[in-house]
Amino acid sequence: MHDLRRQALESGKTVSRKARSKQPSPASSRPNSAPPSRAASRSRAVSRAGSDEDEAGNLSDETSFSTNSIDELLNGDASDPITDAWRADLADRIQELLDRKRSSVQGREMCLATYVRILTAQYAEEDIRGKEAELVVSFLKSIKAESSERETILAMKALAMTVVTSPSDLIYETVCGPLKRIISDSSSVPSKAAAVHCLGTCTFFGGASDDEILDNMAYLLEIVASDGSFIDAQDEAHPVVAALEEWGSLSTLIDDLANESEEAAEYFVEQLSSSDPGVQIAAGENIALLYEKSYRALTEDDGATEFGEGDIISDPDDIPGVPKLVKNYDVYRRTDVLKGTLSDLASLNTRRLSKKEQKAIRTNFADILDSVEFPTHGPRYQNAISQETGKRYGSRMTVRIHKEGVMKIDKWWKLHRLQALRRVLQSGFVKHYEANPIVFESLPYVSTSGPGDIVANGSAES
Repeated sequence: MHDLRRQALESGKTVSRKARSKQPSPASSRPNSAPPSRAASRSRAVSRAGSDEDEAGNLSDETSFSTNSIDELLNGDASDPITDAWRADLADRIQELLDRKRSSVQGREMCLATYVRILTAQYAEEDIRGKEAELVVSFLKSIKAESSERETILAMKALAMTVVTSPSDLIYETVCGPLKRIISDSSSVPSKAAAVHCLGTCTFFGGASDDEILDNMAYLLEIVASDGSFIDAQDEAHPVVAALEEWGSLSTLIDDLANESEEAAEYFVEQLSSSDPGVQIAAGENIALLYEKSYRALTEDDGATEFGEGDIISDPDDIPGVPKLVKNYDVYRRTDVLKGTLSDLASLNTRRLSKKEQKAIRTNFADILDSVEFPTHGPRYQNAISQETGKRYGSRMTVRIHKEGVMKIDKWWKLHRLQALRRVLQSGFVKHYEANPIVFESLPYVSTSGPGDIVANGSAES
């Protein structure tokens, strides 16, 4: 398993999608794509912006790969009660999963659901140690067979929970092909979306190389660029949202996106006019991440280099030790046009969406616009001056880990990783953050919250 902190600082290079596009390709090219998803039916999509009806009746920790919005991160994080006998129960379920000879679809569904529920609520690395390979084989049998939609999605969730609990450099190579076949060939849209999320998780934690990470980012971008038609899911928002989210998560592992940014930004900007709020927000968050990653710390070696006006950014509070940042490359050629689009979304007022959806769009795109204009500003950035410190509040989003300690989400890459972990771990996020070293290494930053910070698992402090 690559050290995640090292991966976040090292870059990988592969042939760009633009270069590969000159080679013969399947019928996924833009000229043959169906019209964009601007007219997609929102009723078929699970919006990250949420809906007026609670989705809890249809989704659970066992089957869900989604977090509806940033605001959902501010909800409670209590897991379902697990009895003290969970170890024995888990051992029984593992044995049942490995012995499939006389199992039924319903029985496997119940077994997988229990397995996922326990691994979500408990850090069970010791309990599955040495059994990972056999479990992955069992999960793949359920995934390939597609005996039922529920069993297929549960098996993918079980696979994702297994690789997060006990990462292995061998898992990615084993599961990549079967997962991509589900994404391309399954007749179930929810299964396609779940497979996209599972592929992202296995790529992140399952031993993929930098080149493989970039290849999968290109694969996900094809889904976005074709509005789902690349995987036979034309105008289905759910797989497109999944592809956008996993692209953003994987991109945090690549330091230099200079070769990928321009093309990716073009497709993300196109999705800002989608009829689905979830697609719009996921695309916008990726745009903010691209602008954030386009700047790097100014070094002494840059002293003799001439930079354009506005290419160097200083810390607004002149905090000692905080380096100046310099623009490394342009993300999007028509930034002025992009700012206009983001400004319109930040002040959106339409009867087409619910009040909750409109609020989510306005809140998110106010943050995204701010970051495009000022790439050092992270989510929920506030310019107001604190009376206690005399400095700007800055990014006010934090996640409570203990009663005293909180993790400050002051960068878009941190938000993307937080959301990726929450998609997999659901209500077990805090438990795994405390006990699972691989989860902690993904976001190894804990600090103390200040007055007025937005705190996950609680209300805003004052």
